[in-house]
Amino acid sequence: MDSPRQVISHYSIKPRKSLGQSFLIERSIIENIATTANITKEDVVVEIGSGIGVLTEKLAENAAKLIAVELDNRLVEVLKEKFFKYENVQICSGDILKFDFRTITVDQQHKMKVVGNIPYNISSPLLFHLFSFRKIISSFVLMLQKEVVQRLVAHPGSKNYGVPSVILQMFTDLEKVMDVPAVCFYPRPKVDSSVIKGCFFENPKIELLDEEFFIKLVRESFSQRRKTLINNLKKSKLLEGVAEFVLKETLVYAGIDPQRRGETLSFEEFGNLSNVLNNKIKEQF
Repeated sequence: MDSPRQVISHYSIKPRKSLGQSFLIERSIIENIATTANITKEDVVVEIGSGIGVLTEKLAENAAKLIAVELDNRLVEVLKEKFFKYENVQICSGDILKFDFRTITVDQQHKMKVVGNIPYNISSPLLFHLFSFRKIISSFVLMLQKEVVQRLVAHPGSKNYGVPSVILQMFTDLEKVMDVPAVCFYPRPKVDSSVIKGCFFENPKIELLDEEFFIKLVRESFSQRRKTLINNLKKSKLLEGVAEFVLKETLVYAGIDPQRRGETLSFEEFGNLSNVLNNKIKEQF
């Protein structure tokens, strides 16, 4: 295997700032990501942002099938040249945010795995894109901006705790794997990165009457972060028609002080509140 710097030099690759390109060049980190992904001969893998193909090569050693998705057409050609002899590697040119994972054939026993080094500017949209396909994705191992990973694993009441924290913690087993300093990339970014592993559960950690209602409730609860829960929810279209005094009574019934802010509620509390409110709406209407 050529080193990342050798690949960059051989193909005269100049990273595109407009695409947020920053190539991982530290081989030990590449090895660690591949090990964390735990790819087996039964696995179908989607790699996001395959870039110069150094991680692609490691993943392809074990995968039954590897779909390498890359937006930059120049790098797509590099990948096609590097992997044309690999029968288990498929190079896909396109935007991962528009990628339909349902086009990949997997069975119930072997859902696909996702691995990638993610441009910082698409971190949140990508996470929720993967989340929307959680029924067919078993796990993901992603390199993200360190700050994003801190938000995903944050606890209630902390400044990093927010919508992604609550929603993903309800449906996903999340583990921060390691921090990766900026010096491990070319060109060197202005911030450090972290690797996170997530495994989607078959069902949410708390039984939910309506998963979509739960997700909308969480978003509405954080709509204005500095406002109390009651002030955010009484203006919510989700609860349109529910009188404020009924809403207050329902919050108290769920064991939640209406004057608390959304960022103080655990995902368990949000789950319970979602079910109680859902029942209240059905009773009222």
